[in-house]
Amino acid sequence: MSPAAVARGLALAALLVLSPAGAARQARRPNVVLILTDDQDVCLGGMTPLKKTNALIAQMGITFLNAYVPSALCCPSRASILTGKYPHNHHVVNNTLEGNCSSKLWQKIQEPYTFPALLKSMCGYQTFFAGKYLNEYGAEDAGGVGHVPPGWSFWYALEKNSKYYNYTLSVNGKARRHGENYSVDYLTDVLANMSLDFLEYKSNFEPFFMMISTPAPHSPWTAAPQYTKSFQNVSAPRNSNFNIHGKNKHWLIRQAKTPMTNSSIQFLDDAYRKRWQTLLSVDDLIEKVVKKLELNGELDNTYIFYTSDNGYHTGQFSLPIDKRQLYEFDIKVPLLVRGPGIKPNQTNKMLVANIDLGPTILDIAGYDLNKTQMDGMSLLPLLRGDKNVTWRSDFLVEYQGEGYNGSDPTCPGLGPGVTHCFPDCVCEDSYNNTYACVRTLSTSWDLQYCEFDDREVFVEVYNLTADPHQINNIAKTIDQEILEKMNYRLMMLQSCSGATCRTPGVFDPGYRFDPRLMFSNHGVRARRFSAQSL
Repeated sequence: MSPAAVARGLALAALLVLSPAGAARQARRPNVVLILTDDQDVCLGGMTPLKKTNALIAQMGITFLNAYVPSALCCPSRASILTGKYPHNHHVVNNTLEGNCSSKLWQKIQEPYTFPALLKSMCGYQTFFAGKYLNEYGAEDAGGVGHVPPGWSFWYALEKNSKYYNYTLSVNGKARRHGENYSVDYLTDVLANMSLDFLEYKSNFEPFFMMISTPAPHSPWTAAPQYTKSFQNVSAPRNSNFNIHGKNKHWLIRQAKTPMTNSSIQFLDDAYRKRWQTLLSVDDLIEKVVKKLELNGELDNTYIFYTSDNGYHTGQFSLPIDKRQLYEFDIKVPLLVRGPGIKPNQTNKMLVANIDLGPTILDIAGYDLNKTQMDGMSLLPLLRGDKNVTWRSDFLVEYQGEGYNGSDPTCPGLGPGVTHCFPDCVCEDSYNNTYACVRTLSTSWDLQYCEFDDREVFVEVYNLTADPHQINNIAKTIDQEILEKMNYRLMMLQSCSGATCRTPGVFDPGYRFDPRLMFSNHGVRARRFSAQSL
């Protein structure tokens, strides 16, 4: 380049810095980092191993004490994060292609309108993804690893479900195979190194969004070698719903063998310990990313979100290990946030859900949320500590059970329709483990109301103020009027979309029941339940 050209370039750079556009660039919109773990509970001590994460995010920002997912399973929950929608609106109902998990239909109808797609196309953000995307991502029937969803500037996505070694990544649409050499292949560390590389070489002229989606603490719970001896004396919590019979619950819970066998208890204790071990590498990842942001001078202008796609259970109601159930241990997740304007060492008790993450991040980027069809709410007023914020008092939980026409191969004697029957042939799911719930948290009520879509039309209701571990189903004894109101509210939420998902709950002063709302979207017919008939 000639000296004259260099001089012109320097002069143009100086004008950009001095001009209003240049000034705006200097004070650009905040960056956002979202760390998403896989199957990390909060009710059973899942955050305990993460000492660095607690110090670097929780103590420097806000911890949401009542954060939930609308579906306690990886793919539907992740789809809710990306779209800001309940499962009945994004139509991902379980972890299978048939359940719309990373299917062609998902790619056509939902992916173009995810919040990262809007961040990139409408807000000028550079976007980075690394880790597990959706469970069926990379399936040959849905485009293989050559498919890169719209909205991602840099794409390093895991093929299929969580692994730690011997996996394939889609690197901007090209397959890259990894083996079992810890120093170059251990996935959590690979994600950390990719994240650091992005922060080193990204453009400094655009704000950025990073989504880092770790395999931990999902099975097969393979810890890094330096952590395989950690927590040797740790076992799963023996709380009041551990290893008891789930009386008055849906048949799938009642079928669990109580008391559990010694082999089942040993299995779940080992799993619990190994889950914690895998999280130590996540803790290291957090530390590396935060330090790099600080070194770059970008930490003070960056929001960092930490959460999980669902909770987990280890022995509750004699179910050895899994998620998928309607109870707190499966639907409640950690949510920590630090960033500009967030005061340190805060806790917040508002009822929040992962459908709120997309609206929040778009709000941070300055996007008009009225232009979206998202069901969630922006958390930004809560993050800023705004006074007199009107907030929700309930939200919807919904799940469509997985099951097969054939028997589970590990337990052929159980017959068709059940799945995930391990260990000792205790089944964690079935085709009619299909339910919807209203989870209410208001000034006067801490309540969960659930209906199953089965021949029994089974109902479970819990007063979590009196019964935080959800041992006693009060569907037959709760006041009939409350039962009917919750039934109506459930119908409304199951057919809601966008703003109608944010209407007042049953115990809010502004609640009004309008029967016409129940027929507006899906033609759902109300069912009147009698407490005596349940």
